[in-house]
Amino acid sequence: MSNYPWQTERPFNAYSNYMRKKFSSRVQKLSIDAGFSCPNRDGKISTGGCSFCSNEAFNPSYCRKFDSITTQIDEGIKFHSWRYKKAGKYLAYFQPYSNTYAPLDVLKERYGEALSHPEIIGLVIGTRPDCVDNEKLDYLQELNQHHHIVIEYGIESCYDKTLQAVNRGHDFACTINAIQQAHKRGLEVGGHLIFGFPTETREQMLKEAEILSSLPIDNLKFHQLQILSNTTMQKDYQSNPDKYHFFEFEQYTDFIIEFLERLNPHIIIERFASEVPPRYNVGKSWKTLQGDTLKPIRNEQIVQTIENKMIALNTYQGRLFNKS
Repeated sequence: MSNYPWQTERPFNAYSNYMRKKFSSRVQKLSIDAGFSCPNRDGKISTGGCSFCSNEAFNPSYCRKFDSITTQIDEGIKFHSWRYKKAGKYLAYFQPYSNTYAPLDVLKERYGEALSHPEIIGLVIGTRPDCVDNEKLDYLQELNQHHHIVIEYGIESCYDKTLQAVNRGHDFACTINAIQQAHKRGLEVGGHLIFGFPTETREQMLKEAEILSSLPIDNLKFHQLQILSNTTMQKDYQSNPDKYHFFEFEQYTDFIIEFLERLNPHIIIERFASEVPPRYNVGKSWKTLQGDTLKPIRNEQIVQTIENKMIALNTYQGRLFNKS
């Protein structure tokens, strides 16, 4: 029997365990580029985008907006069947840009095409908190009656100073409202959070565990700040390199453990760090010596390091969480 609140033997509430328990098999996300844009790029808010954003760096090779959604799903299944053990079920992950930023009839057409594929059991919809409204959330609530629907918000930071500095185009109050409105409709709510912005101290970043624990969030992904090529942040970094202070690998894993200790134990942890092809990363990257060669530290190594440290420290997610 587990000593942890989520009834598994791992010291954090792991997404993989949650999904296996829910679906009784391995579930794989298939990234889909459905051709959406972003109000921070098309001129509605701004044309520069968020200063850190490079969707190109995160898109898998099979995710191409000029292919149909059905083709992308078929190619994604082939890709994952070759690279990994075949999954039992698949989710269509609408990932690049803001995937609720379109009229409702367009959303119905594109989501409907994905859900009509016989291998797809649900959708994960990545979007901005300012790109949802009651009509769209009501529609997702309808879909959720028969499919697994997750709405995944780019939170990035809980601090308005940071959101303004990275040209986000909305405040944190907007994020709170979007999370609450989705939760009210019974949707599973995910979020992205970036650690390492130069506008934030370590204590402020740790405080975000308390802030997010007070909200009805189901899943979280964590990213260390990376300077990606062809972004506004890259230009700022090249002009003001002393402004940026990156986590060393050991510092980051220690920080994540402290963050987890403060975090609501019922929030599921989907990812600890971001990984992009080295050609896109022009800032700090983590490497380890393998034989005679320095090689990038992979996500699975990050997870294992954090888990081993937590076990050695006899600590776990939520150990310092204050319900009040």
